[in-house]
Amino acid sequence: MRLTLTVNGERHDVDGVAGTESLLSVLRQRLGLSGTKNACEQGQCGSCSVHLDGVLVCACLVPAPQAHGRSVGTVEGLAGEDGPHPVQEAFLACGAVQCGFCTPGMLKAAEDLLRRCPDPGEAEIKDALAGNLCRCTGYRHVLDAVRLAAARTRTLTPEPRP
Repeated sequence: MRLTLTVNGERHDVDGVAGTESLLSVLRQRLGLSGTKNACEQGQCGSCSVHLDGVLVCACLVPAPQAHGRSVGTVEGLAGEDGPHPVQEAFLACGAVQCGFCTPGMLKAAEDLLRRCPDPGEAEIKDALAGNLCRCTGYRHVLDAVRLAAARTRTLTPEPRP
């Protein structure tokens, strides 16, 4: 089957996709986007988190044919022309990047949270990251990074004029 999808704003046509293949496999094996990690393949760890038409999903659970004609946002698409995304900068500043295996999923979950809720409380941050497992940081640094990214994002966003 031929799969057409837009990844990080760029259209891709992928031939020979099996109906049983996952979106994660297409991203990593066929498009060479290795930022999205393959860990549990059961949707339990969050390391393969991506946006599918703006909704955060575990790419390992999405059959590739379901992504046909849709938009996918991966960790590779976080940084913009002006440099790293505020979430990426905050993770580095707070030491929230250790082995790096969970980092892409954590970054996507944090980006998703801050897009929906620019001023999250502790409970909202923990809830947003609940689907992401990390064995290195103990989560404290990750929570600090999300709070820092929220603060930095709020200062970059101009107040609406009346």
